[in-house]
Amino acid sequence: MGVTAVLMLPLLLLGISGLLFIYQEVSRLWSKSAVQNKVVVITDAISGLGKECARVFHTGGARLVLCGKNWERLEILYDALISVADPSKQTFTPKLVLLDLSDISCVQDVAKEVLDCYGCVDILINNASMKIKGPAHKISLELDKKIMDANYFGPITLTKALLPDMISRRTGQIVLVNNIQGKLGIPFRTAYAASKHAALGFFDCLRAEVEEYDVVVSTVSPTFIRSYHIDPGQGNWEASIWKFFFRKLTYGVHPVDVAEEVMRTVRRKKQEVFMANPIPKAAMYIRTFFPEFFFAVVACGVKEKLNVPEEG
Repeated sequence: MGVTAVLMLPLLLLGISGLLFIYQEVSRLWSKSAVQNKVVVITDAISGLGKECARVFHTGGARLVLCGKNWERLEILYDALISVADPSKQTFTPKLVLLDLSDISCVQDVAKEVLDCYGCVDILINNASMKIKGPAHKISLELDKKIMDANYFGPITLTKALLPDMISRRTGQIVLVNNIQGKLGIPFRTAYAASKHAALGFFDCLRAEVEEYDVVVSTVSPTFIRSYHIDPGQGNWEASIWKFFFRKLTYGVHPVDVAEEVMRTVRRKKQEVFMANPIPKAAMYIRTFFPEFFFAVVACGVKEKLNVPEEG
């Protein structure tokens, strides 16, 4: 009996692993079929995440409209997608549109150009973002406004321009790629956090407004999207609590993982996704239920940071 139990355990684990693999493959294929022939608009497609989203949706057979503010880099992305296209699968040649969301005056005209590409938009992925880090009193009001234009006014202007088409067709999905700072402010990122809070508030309200028209509004909020080749180091409990807290809080997720999550969000029509390791998730609850403790940890971190002399 004991020998049989010992033999059954690895077989059981092997069976579970096999089922999980089959589930993942079926889920991946299902995700791709969900966007087949769909018109998908991706803003800031030349960013790390934008490129991965373009790759995932292009492989899935979507009709892509790739937007970015640098034409040369858009063409490089275009060539990369074409070069890896599988001839045995139906794919569409991406269309390129020059768009700088921080320039609000041009967004309306660009929206018309986007609609002219295929006559409609099925899925809009608002991915563009501008970051800034520094003490609030050292960041100019002009820079604050520029951050708000890029992260808030730009995406909502484009959304408002494309939304009437979705409402009239009674179909469509809008995906906002946001950030943990849309829910949780971190010191020295006042302008960035404010813009992300504003964007999240807008799309949360919009979700309820357009539900009756069968238009889905989704938000995907990772912590930070890290570069391709940088992996986070191990935490150190011997350091002060705020250092451990913020080290874990700022660990990002890989662009490939976020792109795959965006695809799953589109397929399952999820309303909200929060991508983070347990520390940021715990911070969210601490901020909600124990604000005094949360603010004390944050303040402690700021004081210690300000007391460290700058190099050079």
